[in-house]
Amino acid sequence: MSEEILVNVTPQETRIALVENGVLQEVYVERLRNRGIVGNIYKGRVNRVLPGMDAAFVDIGLERGAFLHVSDIDRHMLPAEWDTGQAGDPVAPAVMDGANGNGRPVGIVDLLRQDQDVLVQVIKDPLGTKGARLTSQITVPSRYLVYMPHSHDIGVSARIEDPDERARLKGLTESLRERLGDGGGFILRTAAEGASAEELERDMAFLLKLWQGIQERTAKTPPGNRVHEDLPIVLRTLRDMVGENVEKIRIDSRETYHRAVNFAEQLIPDILPLIEHYPGERPIFDLYGVEDEMQRALERKVELKSGGYLILDQTEAMTTVDVNTGGFVGHRNLEETIFKTNLEAAQAIARQLRLRNLGGIIIIDFIDMAEDEHKRQVLRALEKSLERDHAKTNVCEVSRLGLVEMTRKRTRESLEHVLCEECPVCKGRGSIKSPETVCFEIFREILRESRQFDARRLMVLAAPRVIDRLLDEESTGLAELQDFTGVPVKLQVEELYSPEQYDVVLV
Repeated sequence: MSEEILVNVTPQETRIALVENGVLQEVYVERLRNRGIVGNIYKGRVNRVLPGMDAAFVDIGLERGAFLHVSDIDRHMLPAEWDTGQAGDPVAPAVMDGANGNGRPVGIVDLLRQDQDVLVQVIKDPLGTKGARLTSQITVPSRYLVYMPHSHDIGVSARIEDPDERARLKGLTESLRERLGDGGGFILRTAAEGASAEELERDMAFLLKLWQGIQERTAKTPPGNRVHEDLPIVLRTLRDMVGENVEKIRIDSRETYHRAVNFAEQLIPDILPLIEHYPGERPIFDLYGVEDEMQRALERKVELKSGGYLILDQTEAMTTVDVNTGGFVGHRNLEETIFKTNLEAAQAIARQLRLRNLGGIIIIDFIDMAEDEHKRQVLRALEKSLERDHAKTNVCEVSRLGLVEMTRKRTRESLEHVLCEECPVCKGRGSIKSPETVCFEIFREILRESRQFDARRLMVLAAPRVIDRLLDEESTGLAELQDFTGVPVKLQVEELYSPEQYDVVLV
């Protein structure tokens, strides 16, 4: 599996594409006026405490208050007399092992009060109508390590499977932490596999110095302001996404290229040979077919090579994926045709989720399969295709209705929400009223106004398609209505009206 990272930079926008074996898998877009804030640390002030939701709204200087749930609050914020657990454990009402004299679990009112200042980190960008999601369990990442200042634990990424390597990394981190005199916790990232003691020590020293600076700025920063900003998207990509399979990082901006090289020299020298400047005349995304793929990623329908297709619908509550055989008739029997279509669909769905950055609850309606073994193989194909996804996923078994329910962690807006806006005509419904429906609405309005205002003459202003229908298919109905009301009706085309828009006015 060979990967390339392509970086396209303009003054207003930076776009990053991850290409695996020549096929686009992921796209990240960051615009100057709308930069993501995940990973940023703020000195917030509690606006409202909501006991019924066990949560609080915190002012971090954004348009909407940010949401902090009790399960995202660190144990270090507990009153001393309640802290019977390990430092750094998250507080969750259902599992809280420290309680007051009445045996009541810790709730939000025990931890936060209105107008209290609290250091928080953004874990989810504002999405749609929802504000940002916060945590007080601060984490600061580097190339190999994630520092947890309010914890004492040492964890190892689940993707590092070799038990000997896991033990080596954990032992090295413990001894380095002791030598550097810090009591915080660390998580060893997937990139740490095979890292030397010197590399881990350099990372740890960097993180401890960074955290010290954050603490100093926190003391001076007024509430509602940012204390620490995560790296810009290009440097964040170098830190988080460059694994052993990445063979090339091509950047089409010379200034961004030099910035990336300087960053790599200081923190990730091993990836320096991979970074290239692309000086070509042809846009780098055109060269790799990324622009066309991004356009297709905004469409509902995804064609499969076999002739089948997917229909993806994204709503505020969830994303649904419907699998259809389409023109694929197979060669043996119906069950085999369905099985092969579902297998191909499972791989395509995993790619589309990454490419479109779809998150939250996802419901997949595979074509009904009769054989349990086929269901098991399709589910396994989906899980295997999702293994390379950077976002955390959780796939459930096939339900009694034949649906597969899954979740994908969502921290940023989907590609559609970044690149598109709500249709001003249908208001996001995805459909508009037919000209026939609008004509009948106009008839009712004519009847209403002729009775209410004792009208002598009325004029209908509407879109061209609606006026055409009134003059053609609905002309008899309009004539009968004029006879019934005794009010003549004049029609006028308004080119700028939307298909649903009309006015009935007295003239």
